[in-house]
Amino acid sequence: MTTPATPPSAPDPQPDVEPLPRASLRPARLAFPDVLALGLIGVRTRKARTALSALGISLGVATMIVVTAIPASSQQALLAQLSAMGTDTLKVQPPPDQKPPVLLPADADAMAARIGPVTGVSAVANTHAEVHRSDRSDPADYAGLSVLASRDNLLPLLDAHVASGRFLDRSTDRFPTAVLGSVAATRLGFTRLAPGGPAPQIYVGHRWFSVIGVLAPTPLSPDIDRSVLVGWEPARTELGFDGRPTVLYVKAEEDQIEAVADVLPATVYPELPGVVTVSRPSDALTAKRKTKNTFSALFLGLAAVALLVGGVGIANTMVISVLERRREIGLRRALGASRGQVRLQFLTESVVLSALGGLAGTATGLLATLAYTAAHGWPVALPLGVLAGGLLSTLAIGALAGLYPAVRASRLSPTEALATG
Repeated sequence: MTTPATPPSAPDPQPDVEPLPRASLRPARLAFPDVLALGLIGVRTRKARTALSALGISLGVATMIVVTAIPASSQQALLAQLSAMGTDTLKVQPPPDQKPPVLLPADADAMAARIGPVTGVSAVANTHAEVHRSDRSDPADYAGLSVLASRDNLLPLLDAHVASGRFLDRSTDRFPTAVLGSVAATRLGFTRLAPGGPAPQIYVGHRWFSVIGVLAPTPLSPDIDRSVLVGWEPARTELGFDGRPTVLYVKAEEDQIEAVADVLPATVYPELPGVVTVSRPSDALTAKRKTKNTFSALFLGLAAVALLVGGVGIANTMVISVLERRREIGLRRALGASRGQVRLQFLTESVVLSALGGLAGTATGLLATLAYTAAHGWPVALPLGVLAGGLLSTLAIGALAGLYPAVRASRLSPTEALATG
């Protein structure tokens, strides 16, 4: 008995498949850590190329720092030498041979200090007293030495220094004490004072004065070298000094030195300003200003050339990187990477290379500058604005230089990139 064949069962109906929304087909947006990791792929996998690429960039940055910082340090040393020549100091005095003599007011230094750009004023006055080694020495032996009453703040105004002992101050104003200029000390026989020993005595205006200090040579004021300086008050009480200054030393802001010189005569001697002479600013001030302007222009030119060299090196490195990595680009595009992600990858790599080269170049330039300035004894002048601006400019140039290679890489189709890789 035959069993009737069972008719085949009908296939199950297929469920309806809804198409995916168009928005879900868009590639995922990469977070910053992911972007950075992609940019570091080429840096990590091609260490030799990365080192050589960063070396080229670092040499450009180091060159920029060296050609900026070393001339700036040299300029700083030169400007310090020019400043020591009194570029910001004026000398005010009446004509020395005027008959009858012109006497400045007793408060002339205080009047000059009221001028706005003035930063310091000091004064000396000729007491017309004689100085001798002792009360038994021949007066002719010490002819040509002057006895000057001095304010306590004279040394900073003349950029002078004490070679031995100390200078006049408030503690010595009540006692007959003296400080010798370098030439006066040699002629009087006291070139150096013994520390802790008794102070030598000199005979000034028939009074005994104790020598408490010896000055180093003062190039700004040779008259001080040939003088014996005594305190303002002891000069009044011991030598009959009338308290009127003979010479004022005025220190002012350099950019206002001419304006200060114009108003000083009327300020210190308003009755007859025409008879007061003010020394013109030192010729070194003009040289200092020209030197500053010349070096500034040189810095800008050299820094621009160094940055240009660094930018060309970055562009060349990134173009070669795209040519070398076409197969990688094609594989990433075939796996779904968008053109924007490829562009971002190469831009990130360019910026990372710039940062590595910039940091290495900055460190190298700083070390070279420190070594060179230390060898020459110059002050270290590191233009922080140039350092920061150079590093930021290098990053910006790196991004611009990597823009074209990044766009070129993103335009490669997967098949073209895999075929030519």
